Amino acid sequence: MLLIGLFLAQRSASALGRVGWSFLTEYQWLPDAERFGIAGVLTGTVLIAGVALVIAVPVAFGAALFISEYAVGRSRRILISLVDLMAAVPSIVYGLWGFFFLQPRIISLSRWLADHASFLPFFRVETPKYAASTFIAGVVVALMVIPICCAIMREVFSQAPVGEREGAIALGATRWGVIRTVILPFGRGGMIGGVMLGLGRAMGETIAVYLIISVLFAPPSRLIHVLETGGASISSLIALRYGDSDASALSALMAAGLVLFLLTLVVNSAASVIVNRSRSGASTDI
Repeated sequence: MLLIGLFLAQRSASALGRVGWSFLTEYQWLPDAERFGIAGVLTGTVLIAGVALVIAVPVAFGAALFISEYAVGRSRRILISLVDLMAAVPSIVYGLWGFFFLQPRIISLSRWLADHASFLPFFRVETPKYAASTFIAGVVVALMVIPICCAIMREVFSQAPVGEREGAIALGATRWGVIRTVILPFGRGGMIGGVMLGLGRAMGETIAVYLIISVLFAPPSRLIHVLETGGASISSLIALRYGDSDASALSALMAAGLVLFLLTLVVNSAASVIVNRSRSGASTDI
């Protein structure tokens, strides 16, 4: 990881030296005019990841809880295999599925949200065009995040101390009572870690977002309208501009990649620490 960081820092030094700190505040991407920055695409990256987590976390939590506490025998093994299979599907398959199948069918939901939930700034629409939006990209990324969050949560739930489970049952607790008083408190760290690992995956996703979203370089105030056509992410910017970039523009893309690298590294490292701490007491008899 250190070598990757050093490589990106070396290749991006030229671009960062030309624009300085304005690289973090400028939203336009005009390397030839010395006006380029990641304010817009960084906002879009966070918004896509936010939409993905809002959808993925409740589904992953419910699936993990059902698999670890309710499913038994063959049905449990089948569900675990299905979740693992979702994680094995390539990103481009999710992107193609989202572009050709999901997008025409979810536009009606986007329109409904714009009509009935426009009191929320995120669902406010100025131009009624809903295809290739941040919302649709977030839904597709959510399907890619669910297996990661679900696998981490399920593993932590299954490691809850048997003694505490049996003690709660002996005191007359129902199954939901055991979950509420034993499983969820024990698995809180794993749940947070699973969500953060999913966040790291969502922020770094490239191909699926590139296939769906219509890249738009606009101020962050414009990009928060997630239902409208157009958006941006750091990964889709790199995929879009890499092929036709000269040396100076390529250095600017490397700088954007460096920011994304550092951001995902911090998130994933924090998630790993939280998950490891939640596992450390899994086998302890209390």
